[in-house]
Amino acid sequence: MRNPDQDILLFFSGHEEALGLYEIFEDFLYSAFPDANRRVQKTQITFFNRHVFACVSFARVRKKADLPKVWFVLTLGLPAPLDSERVAVRTEPYPGRWTHHLVISRPEELDAQLLSWIRTAWDFADAK
Repeated sequence: MRNPDQDILLFFSGHEEALGLYEIFEDFLYSAFPDANRRVQKTQITFFNRHVFACVSFARVRKKADLPKVWFVLTLGLPAPLDSERVAVRTEPYPGRWTHHLVISRPEELDAQLLSWIRTAWDFADAK
């Protein structure tokens, strides 16, 4: 396990059990998008190129009883809605921009399908 930055440790305060899963996700993301930038804020970790393409948070997108023990929410901005049971919440806050919230709870969920969605979000954010 790596030694996380202080800002990451503060973000995971109260959700320490999810830090290891997040680190696996971050390695997954940076292996495909080494030029991605990261900004850690109080309520989310934002990944961006020209614009935001993904965020990690602990937003309540399901009832607490329906959430796994270890989890975080990955939010992606996409040009079209995804039709997948993996999407917990999907909204269209602006015409032609769909926000998708996915609950990530296991390393196995960091797969080729998710990577393709992140790539679409990356390209969409870079094109705006």
